[in-house]
Amino acid sequence: TEEYLAWAVFAAVVISGFTTILQAVRFGRIGAGYVLLMGTSGAFIAVCISAIVQGGPGLLATLIVISALFQFVLSARLSMFRHILTPAVTGTVIMLIPVSVAPIIFDMLKEVPEQASSYASPVTAAVTLVVITAIALTAKGIWRLWAPVVGVIAGSVVSALYGLYDVKLIADAAWVGLPNFAWPGLDLSFGPVFWSLLPAFIFVTLIGAIETIGDSVAIQRVSWRKPRATDYQAVQGAVAADGTGNLLSGLMGTLPNTTYSTSVAVTELTGVATRNIGITIGIAFMACAFLPKALAVILAIPGPVACAYIMILLAMLFVVGMKIVVGDGLDYRKALVVGIAFWLGVGCQNELIFPEILASFAGGLLLNGMTTGGLVAMFLTIAIQLAEPKPARIQAPFEIASLPVINEFLVEFASKQSWTETTHQRLEAVAEETLLSLFESTANQIEKDARTLQLSVRRMHNEAVLEFVASSGDTNLQDRIALLGEQATDASEASDLSVRMLRHLASSVRHQHYHNTDIITVHVDITNA
Repeated sequence: TEEYLAWAVFAAVVISGFTTILQAVRFGRIGAGYVLLMGTSGAFIAVCISAIVQGGPGLLATLIVISALFQFVLSARLSMFRHILTPAVTGTVIMLIPVSVAPIIFDMLKEVPEQASSYASPVTAAVTLVVITAIALTAKGIWRLWAPVVGVIAGSVVSALYGLYDVKLIADAAWVGLPNFAWPGLDLSFGPVFWSLLPAFIFVTLIGAIETIGDSVAIQRVSWRKPRATDYQAVQGAVAADGTGNLLSGLMGTLPNTTYSTSVAVTELTGVATRNIGITIGIAFMACAFLPKALAVILAIPGPVACAYIMILLAMLFVVGMKIVVGDGLDYRKALVVGIAFWLGVGCQNELIFPEILASFAGGLLLNGMTTGGLVAMFLTIAIQLAEPKPARIQAPFEIASLPVINEFLVEFASKQSWTETTHQRLEAVAEETLLSLFESTANQIEKDARTLQLSVRRMHNEAVLEFVASSGDTNLQDRIALLGEQATDASEASDLSVRMLRHLASSVRHQHYHNTDIITVHVDITNA
């Protein structure tokens, strides 16, 4: 009904504003602590239509509430999925976001009145594109921040000359208003329709969570002047905030929301990443829900202007995805995973790969390039890991006294590989310096005796890969190593000695910092073993 639609729009805008603020302020373990705009998730539209048609808004609300709970589980146990949701997977998903929404965006170029000049759309789009690009490329300081705004205003002014700007929409909108209370409630009958649709909702929720993970990794890459290691506590917080938004959406009876990847591109374009921006935008969203005329000013912006603006953001977002993939190191296997997943995603998005079959499977979800590409990347990543030799593992108390047991374990593994004595000693040294660095970072935490350390080691081509899993510390080892690499002094604090040693012993170190869990992956060159 019209009453329900008005209520759904109102609730969606309010929840999007609230969760945008939540992402910025990071309340406890909920929120990324970065500027991540939240909005209605397009990935849910197809399954939400099916739910409304088959069971009404009440069933839709219940399905959204139940599926949102899976995001909280994923957030809490994200470290368990670290081998699946790799930078190659998340980077591929980010690169496929522009591919997935491109048809919708470019269709905006056609959103002009029939009586309008044939030049109206290309001229307004070109003006918007040229102004934003020119300012972004040439301006410095504060003027760079205004590139998107000035470009949209310039395009809107030109569009008004062609009669494209919908002034009537603004004039007809009320200054202040609220919709009629049309909350649909929850359908708790849990009938056959609920159980038949629940798997699809959980599946789409997973895809949305993968996009959120990618966005939260990407926003960290563009929010700091100097590169930092990815903070996976922030990633967990972003997923938890996404789940909070979906839970509220279900309780309010509207469509789920998700992080908007364009916020990453805007941060890259403007160079502004202060969390106050996220808070301000969230407040503006919530205010627009109560100020229909303010919302109408934005809705009146012509399609060609919006198309040109979003096209720039999507282009930058694609490059951010590439940086994430390449930044993690790109060997031939990762390159194959990314290449196959990306092009299959492109083919499915453009309905070039058996569209008649995919359209009838799972409600046509695989016709979405981001969904297909993300799933292919995950399955290929899992296949590669299953084909690799299983690592040797040991578990010991998280304390310095465990070093002899760990060293004995590494020597035994190296002997089975027929490695030289020098390699034995190198592995022992890496284990010792990693454990010392990790132990030092957790020295101030209580209940240290209750924690355990799990070490796994395997051979991968010409490298030995050691993975340490322990309770979380206060600092990121990757950042400390990078910082020491930038310092031009020979003076070392005692606390940095282990980190310096590790920097020279290992070919690469990756530190994943989760709530209550630290995972350090160390690659050691064994070419001469």
